[in-house]
This record gives sequence, structure tokens and C-alpha cells, in this order.
Amino acid sequence: MKLIVNRVQDFLRLETSAGIILIFAAILALIANNSPLSPLYAAFLNTPVEVQIGALEIAKPLLLWINDGLMAIFFFLVGLEIKREVLQGELSSVDKAILPFFGAIGGMAGPAIIYSYINWGDPLAMRGWAIPSATDIAFALGVLSLLGTRVPVTLKIFLLALAIMDDIGAIVIIAIFYTENLSILALGAGAVGFVALVALNRAGVKSITPYALVGLVVWVCVLKSGVHATLAGVVTALAIPINGKEEGSQSPLHYLEHSLHPWVAFAVLPLFAFANSGISFAGLSLADITAPLPLGIATGLFFGNQILIFVLTFSIVKLGMASLPVGVRWIQIYGAGCLAGIGFTMSLFIGTLAFDDPALINQVRLGVLLGSIASGIWGYSILRWASSTHPAGDGEPKLATEAAAK
Repeated sequence: MKLIVNRVQDFLRLETSAGIILIFAAILALIANNSPLSPLYAAFLNTPVEVQIGALEIAKPLLLWINDGLMAIFFFLVGLEIKREVLQGELSSVDKAILPFFGAIGGMAGPAIIYSYINWGDPLAMRGWAIPSATDIAFALGVLSLLGTRVPVTLKIFLLALAIMDDIGAIVIIAIFYTENLSILALGAGAVGFVALVALNRAGVKSITPYALVGLVVWVCVLKSGVHATLAGVVTALAIPINGKEEGSQSPLHYLEHSLHPWVAFAVLPLFAFANSGISFAGLSLADITAPLPLGIATGLFFGNQILIFVLTFSIVKLGMASLPVGVRWIQIYGAGCLAGIGFTMSLFIGTLAFDDPALINQVRLGVLLGSIASGIWGYSILRWASSTHPAGDGEPKLATEAAAK
């Protein structure tokens, strides 16, 4: 029994394990929705869940509790990572941030341009322009980690910083473009909650409990306001103290980040993938695959990221505004740009915000899976080929623990 426990612990420590579990969850969803289990899969997602305290009532099917509730925890973790990287990590100075910043701009703009070009004549489909503009950190770094020491550690840091900036862009896009029926009263109450969080921070409160309680109130207010509830997770994270009670002690931010990461990686995201990856293949034809919506998503993810990330980073370096990371070559930057085309979790999430029609959501899932799989295989192949022609050196710096935990 002890041997089994040790093996499980070793598996959970692998950088690739989160990506493997996500793939497994997606495969389970595909099997469930294309087998006699399909009615049970649908019934599971449509299970009504209701919470009521006095006049306050939140009643949603289980699918929306996953997308609005559990994903708020994911975005809370993203917010913690963003705050840490901006204050202490790879985004803490202009010199460090400028190359991944322009890479992230390319990674958002390129896919959106391609998708919009293919779907320009369809106003409904144009609601999904942002779907291919997202990068899945866990999957992208998971594929990169399969190459081990064949790629420079600095390339991993570059891809991590780019993906985090991409997440910041996705958060802004969700807040601006996927907010409907705004309730000023509820939004105002959420703003008061955020002020309370900031006040706790400024007062030097280091206990996590007050932040959790006020953050829950902010989540309910944002949920009722019409702004997507997951953004409450980001807002709450920004108020978490990054310094500990005493110099050298662990801060609330670092404690929460390290404590939540396993739960998010091995529970929240796999459950989200299982709930949102169940493509129905019934009656699927080549015409369905080449329809404008899935075609725009797949080609946006695959071509948009690799082209514009490379073009913008190349231009910035040649203009003298930034320099390549130590030990990294241009072919590796191109390969990293290809891996940034792995959208999956974030792309599926934006797809659920853009469309309500199950038929359109099925097309979104199809496009995301095709584009992400193609990007992962092509990016891995490029980097594997590059490493065989020019192996990475042995004297490179170790990747920071925080980045490796991604």
C-alpha cells in the first residue's frame, strides 16, 4: 500500500500530470456523450442545484455551478499568480516583461484576426471572436516539459510569462465583451466588497478567513450583477497580502497559491474539462469540421498564435527594444508560439460565454480540440527537431519553483 501511495505522490509531482488528467477528463467526456451513457452525461450536467438564504436565491444546473463557481477558484489562482509575477517574478520589470508582453499581444490578436476573417459575415458567430485568443498554461507547459532538458529553462519562463499575460488579456476581454444585463446595484455592492478587501490588506490583516468571507460576498454580488462571476476571483486575489506576518515567513498569497494549485489542477480543471468537452459525433461530417465557426477557431489557434507571436517578438528584438532569453534560438521561439495555440480550458470557457445554443457550443468544442491538438503536436515536433540539431546546454539556470509548479 505504501508503494502505491509513493507512486501516486510521484505522479502528482510531475509537471505533465495536470495536462494528462485534463486529457483523460476530455476523453471521458467524449466517450460519455457518444455512447449509451449520453443520457446520464446530460442528466449529470443538468442536475439542478439551489442555494437559498432568505430572499437570496441562486438556482443553476450543475454545469453553470462548475463554470461560474468552481472556475472562480481557478481565476482566483490566476489572480494570485499574476500578482506574484508582477510584484516579484518575471513581470516585475520592463526588461523582463516586454518580450512576452508583445508575444501575448500577438497571441491574442493573430487568432482573433483569422477567426474574424472567416466568420465576418455572420454576426452571431462573431460573438466568438475571442475564443481562439486564449492559451492553456497547464497544457502548453505540460507539452513543453515532455522535452525535459532538451529545451532551455529560459524558454519555459518565456512561455509561462506569455501565457500569464494572455490570461490578463482574457480577463479584460471577458469583463468588457461578455457582460450583459448589467445590474448597477449588485455591481455597486461588489465594489463595496472590493473596498473592504483592500481595507483588510491596508490594515495589515494576514488571516485568510476574512478575505475568504468577503470574497464570497463579492462573488455573489458579481454573479447577480451580470458581469461574469469568475472575475470576482481575480478581484479577491489582488487584495491578498504578498508579505507574511514577519520577515521570512510565508505570506497568505504564497500559502494560498501552493495550497490551491493541486486542487485546481487535479479537480477543478478536470471537472470543467469533463463538463465542457463532450462533443457529440452523431452525424458529424467533413462539412461540419470545415464550417466557419470551428474552422475559424481551429485555424486561429493553430496559425494565429505561431505567426503573430513570432512576428512581433522578432520585430521587437530587431528594433532593439528587447533581447532573446539566454540560450534561446528563434526556432524555439517559433515552437513556443505554436504551443501557445493550445487553447483548451480558457478557449472552451470563453465559448460557453459567447454562445448558448448547444449546437454552436458543440462546434466550439470541435474547433478548440482540433486547433489545440494540432498546435500541441506541431509545437512539440518543432522543438524536438530543434533540440536534435542544437541540444540545450547543461549550464542553464534552474526554473523557479513557482514556475515549475504551473
